[in-house]
Amino acid sequence: MVTVAVPYIFNEIYSVFKNAPPYALFLEVFLLFAVIWLIFHKSNGKTKKLSPEEKARIIENWTPEPLVAFTPEDDPALKERLVTGRVGKRVTVNGVDCLNLASHNYLGLLENPEITESAIKSLRKYGVGSCGPRGFYGTVDVHLELEERLAQFMNMEEAVVYSYAFSTIASAIPAYSKRADIIFVDEAVNFSIQKGLDASRSKIVFFKHNDMKDLEAKLEEQAKLDKKNPRKAAKTRKFLVAEGIYFNTGEICPLRELVELRKKYKLRMFLDESISFGCLGKGKGLTEHLGIDKIEIDLISASLEHSISSIGGFCVGSSFIVEHQRLSGLGYCFSASLPPLLAQAAISALDTFEKDPQMFDQLQEKCSLVQEKFSKFTNLTLRGDILSPLKHLYLRKELSSYEEEREVLEKVSEECIKRGVAVVKAEYLDKIEKFCPRASIRIAINRLLTKDDITTAFDTIEEVSKKVLAQK
Repeated sequence: MVTVAVPYIFNEIYSVFKNAPPYALFLEVFLLFAVIWLIFHKSNGKTKKLSPEEKARIIENWTPEPLVAFTPEDDPALKERLVTGRVGKRVTVNGVDCLNLASHNYLGLLENPEITESAIKSLRKYGVGSCGPRGFYGTVDVHLELEERLAQFMNMEEAVVYSYAFSTIASAIPAYSKRADIIFVDEAVNFSIQKGLDASRSKIVFFKHNDMKDLEAKLEEQAKLDKKNPRKAAKTRKFLVAEGIYFNTGEICPLRELVELRKKYKLRMFLDESISFGCLGKGKGLTEHLGIDKIEIDLISASLEHSISSIGGFCVGSSFIVEHQRLSGLGYCFSASLPPLLAQAAISALDTFEKDPQMFDQLQEKCSLVQEKFSKFTNLTLRGDILSPLKHLYLRKELSSYEEEREVLEKVSEECIKRGVAVVKAEYLDKIEKFCPRASIRIAINRLLTKDDITTAFDTIEEVSKKVLAQK
């Protein structure tokens, strides 16, 4: 048996080496010699020993790195704003009671007593946290109920819930798009989408904000490249990523045109409805507002931290697509699951959506009123769709640099807070963001605002902006 087996083994080894590519043989030989060297290499035992004086001198000359990196004096994090008490339509900032135009509490559900009571009951039943990721021991019945309710509300097959809104789309993109794929994306997308693009390691093609001609030109260019190399094109998946309402501009995406281009060029489409969910249509977002069948979108993601006024995010789609995230969505697999009390708060918010659908019309009416009023500023210009609950105010006259505009708007924000209107300057990682937006004041609209509230906010911002710019 031995004499028969030995030639057979050598024949198999010879066959492997004969068919292996040259680089593989070189790598294997290198690793073999490296292992042999590690096995037989021995220290000669002549390591130099330091005297006590030498050790003391080295320790004396050693300068440890600071535990906290140097922070510039003008860093925004050093400008402390202390918020006390409950956050709702009004908020107390640095001891001043303010009208709140800074918090993304669009439907005013933070002040809903029924939601608060349901969260308290859940806290008494489950405790504070689930203490683990969903795939291990972090799944509680309220998580499953929330996913079921979200899928039903959005008229989709299945939903998956994440514990943090930022990680939702940032995890969903790399769960599907890989190194060999191509992603076409609007250059105004928010920072969480940008991080998802980085994590995917795919080829990223940015097109101008809401410019369908620029997008089609880039798609046509890629189509020509695919014709030259059909073998590579057959293995390359192409994705299209957009936001329902863009966080950085407050503008609605031209979804109908995007869907047509998706069909024409055979793209897979992701739509982030973090702002538009709970605001447009009857709460279901931009697809409902425009009457577009959700089957046209491969994956819809949204935040639970804006209209729902809870924490976390979710993705909805077909069971085939969504189920993949339970194994490949990094934010789902490796993050502690959503605290049960916050999952219950989100369920109660969905109950409110269904019991009181008029709230969406009320929010859209307030968005229109703010749009009409805030378009009349003397020194500021407004950007954002008329139905968007998130809008941006820019200096009408551009200054010489981003830092200069940021400083002026920071002063406007601080003075407005002192006068009882809480507004904040939009913060960006200007050295990290792909296309850093212009400095602005971000306005978040609450359904509970009255006409008098809107007028008060306008008058305060108008007076303060005139004063600050006059001092410049």
